[in-house]
Amino acid sequence: MSEAIKNRYEFVILFDVENGNPNGDPDAGNMPRIDPETGYGLVTDVCLKRKIRNYVETLKEGETGYEIYIREDVPLNRSDSRAYKYLGVDEKKVKELKKKDPEADTKIRDFMCRNFYDIRTFGAVMTTFVKAALNCGQVRGPVQLGFARSIDPIISQEVTITRVAITTEKDAENKSTEMGRKNIVPYALYRAEGYVSANLARKVTGFSEDDLELLWDAIINMFEHDHSAARGKMAVRELIVFKHSKELGDCPAYKLFDSIEVKKNADVVCPRKYQDYVVTIHNEMIPDSVTMTRKI
Repeated sequence: MSEAIKNRYEFVILFDVENGNPNGDPDAGNMPRIDPETGYGLVTDVCLKRKIRNYVETLKEGETGYEIYIREDVPLNRSDSRAYKYLGVDEKKVKELKKKDPEADTKIRDFMCRNFYDIRTFGAVMTTFVKAALNCGQVRGPVQLGFARSIDPIISQEVTITRVAITTEKDAENKSTEMGRKNIVPYALYRAEGYVSANLARKVTGFSEDDLELLWDAIINMFEHDHSAARGKMAVRELIVFKHSKELGDCPAYKLFDSIEVKKNADVVCPRKYQDYVVTIHNEMIPDSVTMTRKI
């Protein structure tokens, strides 16, 4: 595996949804998430990270160093226990090991970072209260994502559907169809912003140049293998990356984010496609020491 990255990065993702639900809110009947004060749509960082994890797991299935720590149907303790097996230590004797070897915590953490891509990337809390002996520590990952927010306020539309799948034998005696509902956003363009810390990559997880290229690939394709009835037409439209000249960066992140302006065309009242928007990058706001690249 190559050495840790040496440059700080920031990035902006633009993705859209058409007649779908990008991120349902379980506290609101699975309706699309909306900021109640402004009406802007929201997609959580957890949702986006899930898509990235799924793509990496699909692409790198079975490949050493690219396993996924947080995934469906795999208890965290099962993955945690592998670090102790690697060190040849019984889980019940962990405390004794840590007393004898001051570097034990670091060895356990490094094993988890080497083997699990999402820990190396996003970090993880690997301490559980269910089985206190299995404590692999906490890792602060170099890659962080914020919530995505729609460019314009959205309207959640409830669509009534008819289904022929009857639930019970008793219902089948009285009716041949049932009614259902789907919540959709007719169209919305979302913007998410992210950060990559070379300092944390070097000091903690070893996040490498190869890992970084995989991250860009995963972001670009994160919806391509995640289509469903609720998210049938979602796509990443832009991935704009800012590369600093040094580990700690050349300017505050907000200045780079402010250089990207996204707004709907003057003659568009109700956007219904990506072409209804224009993306403008104000290069004069970007320092000469920062390199801007449009990955799409």
